[in-house]
Amino acid sequence: MKKDELPQAGGEGQDEEKPSGTTAKKTRIPLLFIGAAIVFVVVVLALGLGLGLGLKHKKGAAGGTQSSNGTLPSSANGTSGTSPDISFARPSWRRNPLDYELDLSWDINAAPTTRVFNLTVSEIQAAPDGVLRPLLVINGQFPGPLIRVNQGDRVLVNVTNQLVNGTSMHWHGFYQNGTNWMDGTTSITQCAIPPGESFLYNFTVEQFGTYWYHSHFSTQYTDGLVGPFIVHSPEEAKIQEMYDFDQVVLLQDYYHDLSTALLPGYLASGNENAEPLPDNGLIQGTNFFNCSSYDSDSGYTCYQNSTRAIFNVAQGKRYRFRLINTGAFGEFQVSIDNHTIQVIEADSTLVQPVTVSRLPIHIAQRYSIVFHANQTATNYWFRAHMNDLCFSAENPVLDTDVRALITYTNTTSDPTESVDWASALDGSCEDLALSDLVPYDPLPAPQVDITYPIEVSFQIGNFALDKAYINSTTWVPDTIPTLNQAVAGLHANDANFTTSGVSSAYDASQLIIDVPTYKVIDILINSLDEGAHPFHLHGHQFWIMASGAHGDFNWNSYPTLNMTNPMRRDTLTVDAFGWALIRFKADNPGLWAFHCHISWHMEAGLLMQWQTRDDIMKGWTIPSDVLALCNAK
Repeated sequence: MKKDELPQAGGEGQDEEKPSGTTAKKTRIPLLFIGAAIVFVVVVLALGLGLGLGLKHKKGAAGGTQSSNGTLPSSANGTSGTSPDISFARPSWRRNPLDYELDLSWDINAAPTTRVFNLTVSEIQAAPDGVLRPLLVINGQFPGPLIRVNQGDRVLVNVTNQLVNGTSMHWHGFYQNGTNWMDGTTSITQCAIPPGESFLYNFTVEQFGTYWYHSHFSTQYTDGLVGPFIVHSPEEAKIQEMYDFDQVVLLQDYYHDLSTALLPGYLASGNENAEPLPDNGLIQGTNFFNCSSYDSDSGYTCYQNSTRAIFNVAQGKRYRFRLINTGAFGEFQVSIDNHTIQVIEADSTLVQPVTVSRLPIHIAQRYSIVFHANQTATNYWFRAHMNDLCFSAENPVLDTDVRALITYTNTTSDPTESVDWASALDGSCEDLALSDLVPYDPLPAPQVDITYPIEVSFQIGNFALDKAYINSTTWVPDTIPTLNQAVAGLHANDANFTTSGVSSAYDASQLIIDVPTYKVIDILINSLDEGAHPFHLHGHQFWIMASGAHGDFNWNSYPTLNMTNPMRRDTLTVDAFGWALIRFKADNPGLWAFHCHISWHMEAGLLMQWQTRDDIMKGWTIPSDVLALCNAK
């Protein structure tokens, strides 16, 4: 659907976010004035580029020399340098941190309505941590805008692609029941949105909690196409009494090069288990970076006026932080100096409050924490320590202690009384213990019908490329989405598309397990790899029946598994050489990806699919605008 064909949502409660634009009349301006204006604009950009949320750091040793005229280089491959440590207005591409504060006067009891959002993706030059690089942005800003709705709302999101490559948008954690083609998974539920074109995502939200959205085209989201998606419900009333403020907090590892430049080296022969290592970490899309970490001939342009995020708090108030790890590779261990935290939500499942000092959060996971601002009124560090103990090597420029400021006094000075927790950082990449996560609303697990064991490994494949495998298959994106193939095959009564179990109807690069009618499925994941993997299942939540950091699942333990109220989520970390047993109802019709959410691993082939409810899918007609994406030039 073209952008100018976007349906208009009527009635009260309509939310619309449109890219801003300006127009101007043509007129003659003296050349001297033009020259002065250009110089002013260039200086403004040079000074304002690295500034963000207000917490600044004194300039250290320069990693190179400042350009003679102080102007902003046009390319991230220019001269390395620093600019003065001065205050300036937030650059237009940096998202206002107030955008992620959730007004508690929002009506969680409002009747379902239609809410309209417009997202335009493009590429700019920006420096979220002071290092200039190409960055993918949404509506001209980074990170992406907040999408906020109520359970039961119909959501229309018009995505316009101004990139040179295709794109898509995935709504992470949503069921998409009856709208599988709106899942946004390139090569599985749709073809990519071509450059210069728009596509309208149209679905109804059935759940509530903390979610996010991101591009699902190659490693693209790694370069900036991420944003929070919050869904409210009357059911939140029972926990809202626990906090006075509600805040979204985005965490991510961050690279100083485009993922498209890093990916070929990762997949190249002789580079086994050597993922690209982050250069920094961001909180709310910003952080400090020490420019002296780079030599003058590094090829990077670095401005020493980068900033850390700031969270203002009031004495005695309680704060809900909705943490979302939107990164590509790194797990974080989150803590707040001098303050304990209570976990109340994990992957949109409300849980019985559990108090911890540190919280691990892996790629694509979400947690809500509550902390009480009851300490001495001064400044403290919010820490998101990147767990590099799970990396295969070290990056000398990476400071794993990613921090933001918690301030009681609305000041930007470094804390003097802030004390990190004495408990050691966990050297493994594991989720919070299953025993600590008990769903607030019990939901018993059903009896299992079928169990499918799968093995996760990395192997040296053709041309000595390092590829990832689930069982014996390494995934390669198909030119025709597997959903399109399945619906066409079911319409044609092709028996290959209706055979229960591993399907033979698709290309050899597609591991698809067909569950033709309603069944309860167990997936036993066995990792043969030395790294941890955050696995995400599209279109479902699953029960975590059991897991282990080593060894094998004891099949004799089946009768003793917790069936009463096991934890439910959509993204689970399987530790190095570990295993996990998860259970889901195969009742949601469609083609659903199951993959490691480390972007490098998925691109290496660590993805399979579940084909569910052929009995319903055979009556589907895929919308014409979805099919048209595959025919666009």
